[in-house]
Amino acid sequence: MSEALKAKLQVNKISIEMNPFVEEFLAQIAVGVVASLKGAEDVQILEIRQEKGNVKITVNGSDVPLTPFPNDIICSTLIGLVSSLKEVDEIESLDISVEVQ
Repeated sequence: MSEALKAKLQVNKISIEMNPFVEEFLAQIAVGVVASLKGAEDVQILEIRQEKGNVKITVNGSDVPLTPFPNDIICSTLIGLVSSLKEVDEIESLDISVEVQ
């Protein structure tokens, strides 16, 4: 992907500052995970919300339905990635926004 990606991260409703490497890495992982889902092609604006194991994905303003398997895979992948950041302890909710620029 040659476009620049801009990402924002909130954990437990608190914004997490990211250096450019972490921001790009998180954005690439989020877009990569979601791009394979039906109805999530041509991602320009992506919002992922996770709370108590339930994932809600919105791509370009449209909700993308998830069955239990992709819900669990996406939830585990993103929590594993974000939990390794220094500023993050316990994760109860997670909000990731990505914009292709």
